[in-house]
Amino acid sequence: MELSSLSSVRSSITDHTLYQRLETIHDLRVFARHHVFAVWDFMSLLKSLQGKLTCVASPWLPVGSANTRFLINEIVVGEESDVDQHGQRCSHFELYLKAMDEMGADTSPISQLILYVQNGVPVRTALEKLKLPDSVQRFCSFTFDVIEQQPLHVQAAVFTYGREDLIPDMFHALVSRLKAQYPQQLETFTYYLERHIEVDGDHHSQLAIEMVNELCGNDQAKHDEAMAFAIRSLEMRRILWDGVLAELEAR
Repeated sequence: MELSSLSSVRSSITDHTLYQRLETIHDLRVFARHHVFAVWDFMSLLKSLQGKLTCVASPWLPVGSANTRFLINEIVVGEESDVDQHGQRCSHFELYLKAMDEMGADTSPISQLILYVQNGVPVRTALEKLKLPDSVQRFCSFTFDVIEQQPLHVQAAVFTYGREDLIPDMFHALVSRLKAQYPQQLETFTYYLERHIEVDGDHHSQLAIEMVNELCGNDQAKHDEAMAFAIRSLEMRRILWDGVLAELEAR
């Protein structure tokens, strides 16, 4: 992969103006209301990969390589059944919802989306029914286009290079500062960020990169396609951040 191209797009996200605009707990609430959809569709992409790289049906049959199965299953364990700050099992998505409730952010849009999907409403229809910001709809639609239409090496690349470690140090510093003012309201959100630094920034990211390389193998065309979609996933993240910034500026 041409990592220099990826790095350039990635920098446009980690250096995004949005982070300088986030100043108060009210700003964090707006951020979380948008960002939670990225946390949710990340979990959806993760489970799509697990479903295609492993056997999740009975009777069991061997699928792919044991190493790839290990890589995706190891990531699933950490993302779907981690622990909160009190040692209670929960997924990272559920942890994020808890953080939103604690800080007073509006969880009704994402909760309604989950309810629609549980009742069989297609994801894109649900997104439209909720009249979500265009940036959120475009971001999630891209993810599900990848899930439904793209091969495994592309899905793995989008999963690996569009991860939550895109949130830079300045954001963590902001949250730490605000936590001093709102210790009870930001306890779980701070833990969520710290947990992602600990788990995603090291162990999971290395597993995911290894998974992409294994799925692409020595096929340069696959590596090129994976890179192209990794860059597109980052561009969609930038659009999502633009949407958060637009709402903050409008306020």
